[in-house]
Amino acid sequence: MEVIYEDNHLIIVNKECGEIVQGDRTGDTPLVETLKQWIKEKYDKPGNVFCGVTHRIDRPTCGLVVFARTSKGLSRMNDLFRRGEVHKTYWAIVKNRPPKDEDTLTNYLVSVERNNKTHVVKEGTTGAQKAVMKYRVIGQSDNYYLLEIDLLTGRKHQIRAQLAHIGCPIKGDLKYGAPRSNPDGGISLQSHRIHFIHPVSKQEIDITAPLPHDTLWQALTMHNT
Repeated sequence: MEVIYEDNHLIIVNKECGEIVQGDRTGDTPLVETLKQWIKEKYDKPGNVFCGVTHRIDRPTCGLVVFARTSKGLSRMNDLFRRGEVHKTYWAIVKNRPPKDEDTLTNYLVSVERNNKTHVVKEGTTGAQKAVMKYRVIGQSDNYYLLEIDLLTGRKHQIRAQLAHIGCPIKGDLKYGAPRSNPDGGISLQSHRIHFIHPVSKQEIDITAPLPHDTLWQALTMHNT
């Protein structure tokens, strides 16, 4: 587990693909429990340790996740997320070139629990939520494109569903139309940067994740457009 930032109220972790942030029906140990144990051992804390989940990223996704070390930190981070004051930037690798090098995508999404998949639907569909994101092409190789994505709403599987809808499923994302899986079982989507004003100290927090240990990521970022 890689801790990128820590203070009295918050911890930011670089999650590996395959890890779950919170417990689910798989019964696998979630990152929040691993982090509690890490805090307990590092600070030699007796009894239960507090660690709150402020947001989640999908299991096959890697990158930055913010946890709260105090209840004050948790409630205030929740307020920031609710007000849209936490700015998240993702990087994604796709096989197909997007229709435009830069665009804002607005769709309406419905999540189906039965197959754990999000679908793009018509506006007005029962249960549909508006989803907005911006993307731009920032790198390319002979076979792949690197996209930078600013997430303006936080819907389930939003980036995966919206990119698939324009014919650009994320590399390795079989669920949304990629032709083959990645060797590590993850998808080529990283929670790359997170930027907000600390809800307690009021300091600016601007954290960027290290690149995944993968030659394709390295190659694409060397050829930034």
